[in-house]
Amino acid sequence: MILKHKLKQFCQLSLASLVITAGLSACSVNSSTSVALDPASTQPNQHAIQTLNLVKQLDPDTQQITDKSDLTAYLLVYFKDETHSAYFATSTDGYRFTDVNNGEPVLIGKAVAEQLGVRDPHIYRGPDNAFYMALTDLHIFAKREGLRATEWERDGDKYGWGNNKNLILMKSYNLIDWTLARVPVNQLFPQAGDLGSVWAPQTIYDDTTNQLMVYFTTRQKNEPNYMVYSYANSDFTTLTTTPKQIFYYPNPKINTIDADITKIGDKYHMFYVAHDNPGNLRQAISDKINADYQFDPTKVDSEKVAAEAPNLWHRHGTDTYVLMYDVFHAKPRNNMGFAETTDFKTFKNIGRFNEPDSPMKATNFEGPKHGAVLPISIKELDRLTQYFNQP
Repeated sequence: MILKHKLKQFCQLSLASLVITAGLSACSVNSSTSVALDPASTQPNQHAIQTLNLVKQLDPDTQQITDKSDLTAYLLVYFKDETHSAYFATSTDGYRFTDVNNGEPVLIGKAVAEQLGVRDPHIYRGPDNAFYMALTDLHIFAKREGLRATEWERDGDKYGWGNNKNLILMKSYNLIDWTLARVPVNQLFPQAGDLGSVWAPQTIYDDTTNQLMVYFTTRQKNEPNYMVYSYANSDFTTLTTTPKQIFYYPNPKINTIDADITKIGDKYHMFYVAHDNPGNLRQAISDKINADYQFDPTKVDSEKVAAEAPNLWHRHGTDTYVLMYDVFHAKPRNNMGFAETTDFKTFKNIGRFNEPDSPMKATNFEGPKHGAVLPISIKELDRLTQYFNQP
């Protein structure tokens, strides 16, 4: 019997947020009325590979101060359709990336997600120097793989393709030990409507409220997708405010998804996907973090096939920013594409991973999807390398 059916047999998953921790029974209720799950009990092959260490509570002694000038290396987090799990890769130059776990997942979707799969990982360093990772709780091939009897979690005609209920929020001080919580957005905020999806969550610090803002894609039942924001609690285990729409496309019938927000100077640059003609990636700019993004019809990527999941990151020691995106219609299989900019008006295409004319290299992995890059220190890179290569 699959995990989802086992949990339904023993637990009533009707709580405000689901906190997943290590070292507990497969279904126990703690004093905060959250359901705690033991990942080891849900993934029989988990001990065969090294994965991130899920903990009930972070050790404050592991929190460190890292100077911005030390952030000379890079961490790429991504997922794969084949496993619906998350992966880490690192780079010392921002061009050549190597998977830290020899191509194996660092977070196994079947161990942590209600749908037994995760997608769309994003990682962020907060002003407290903690790391925040957010993912989509969704498995789009669950029926094909025998993980559920129906194509989707809920009725596809009513709630649409890829419908889901949960976000996954994680927090760490050292990139190794993480807390993890499943957040049922519909249940938390019924006033937000009958949401058909909660996809592609990302995190940014709002210095006007001194809170972490989590923004993601959603829709009402099977209506067009749009992008919203909410705020998280300090433990990063739940959302505390009703999701509100963050950007308004001129035609509300057009799907808009996969927002990525970066503060550049005193402006906020949002890159996103519009399922319009032309489609693919667009940019909207605002003076505010959560409102007044101005529509610009310019297509910013140079891809001739479909792409999504934009993510902006900075090359250390330069004035260059890299726009990375998932070219999911690339042949013979999906790949990451890259463009560089210094003025946010022109974007120079530098190709895809491992293409002959591209400087971007993936040394020991292929097929990365919907990822994000975070600047890290060499010390942090070495810590990851040592952890995932210990005997």
